[in-house]
Amino acid sequence: MEAGPGDEDLIRVAALARQRAYAPYSKYRVGAAVRTKRNKIYSGANVENASYGLTVCAERCAVWSAVAAGETKDYDAIAIVIDDDQLPTPCGACRQVIAEFSPSLRVVLATTGGQRKITTLTALLPDPFLPGNLS
Repeated sequence: MEAGPGDEDLIRVAALARQRAYAPYSKYRVGAAVRTKRNKIYSGANVENASYGLTVCAERCAVWSAVAAGETKDYDAIAIVIDDDQLPTPCGACRQVIAEFSPSLRVVLATTGGQRKITTLTALLPDPFLPGNLS
């Protein structure tokens, strides 16, 4: 999949969010930014906790920021940025949370060193559990 217009801006917002990550235990700082089809961007960073199970990933933080602002549908893309040699990928919990709002979302994976990969949430999570599964 090719890069889309505005992907580099989305990556820059995610990279800035990564700088604000709270990761004193793992030192694995992640930033994410979700863009709506109305071109609004909401960012998030991972927030660790001494009680490890309470840690929140950057992707979920970004989605929850969008939801808190009233944006619950029509997401265009999400960028996830780390400072590592390997590209990031959202964990299973983040994939499921994103699918709730945009099951076919474009996913931009990036490193601060310039590596890029464009994929879709459908490719990362082919059979999500969606609200329709509850009926």
